[in-house]
Amino acid sequence: MRLLASSRERRKLGRCVLEGAHLIGVYLAQHGAPESLIVADKAVATPEINALTAAMPPARVATIDALAWTELTQLPVDVGVLAVVPAPRPEFRQAANFCLLLEDIQDPGNVGSILRSAAAAGVAQVFLSKGCAFAWSPKVLRAGQGGHFHLEIFEDVDLVAWARDFRGTLVATVAHDGESLFEASLAAPIAVAIGNEGAGLSAALRSAATYRVSIPMPGGFESLNAAAAAAICLFECTRQGVRASKG
Repeated sequence: MRLLASSRERRKLGRCVLEGAHLIGVYLAQHGAPESLIVADKAVATPEINALTAAMPPARVATIDALAWTELTQLPVDVGVLAVVPAPRPEFRQAANFCLLLEDIQDPGNVGSILRSAAAAGVAQVFLSKGCAFAWSPKVLRAGQGGHFHLEIFEDVDLVAWARDFRGTLVATVAHDGESLFEASLAAPIAVAIGNEGAGLSAALRSAATYRVSIPMPGGFESLNAAAAAAICLFECTRQGVRASKG
């Protein structure tokens, strides 16, 4: 219950809670069995959840009734299953050839959606500044839909220092006055930097970039949601042939 309710507790313990059979199934495929599985008794016989429990050592599975489920979580009992897992903490050795930098993205839904797009586009590594929402919170995990477990995620990173050491092209996304994204040459090794929902990228990170790009908006609207902008930029990299390889 503390892990579900408190970001501080999640950070302190290095643990998070996965909600639902889909997320837990992705984790199981990528990292093996969770530390523990909590199953609502009414959901035990459903095929997806039955497959999860069969893959777990029996001592790690707890079955609870509907009343206990409602005391534990606000999710409907139909969700049926929760898992406690360690938040993966990869060791950074060197930058991959397709990276994403997130600076002060504060909305958990945006962070999760961006991580989902990054995984789909083939990004290898994501670096989050200290001002970002915690990547392993329930809201971010729900929005990420399992994308977390296809990425190497590094949190609390000094992005400006990282950018200065990066031996590739660092592309800073700006709302206006950058080179058109669709005319820019995007080749690996490359890192794409996405900034805060309101303020955009800091001056220091913009200055560290190789160049700045903007997404053409012929409709005349002022800006895009950070998650939408990230998806467009990442898939343009993919369209131009950028492919991931681990660092």
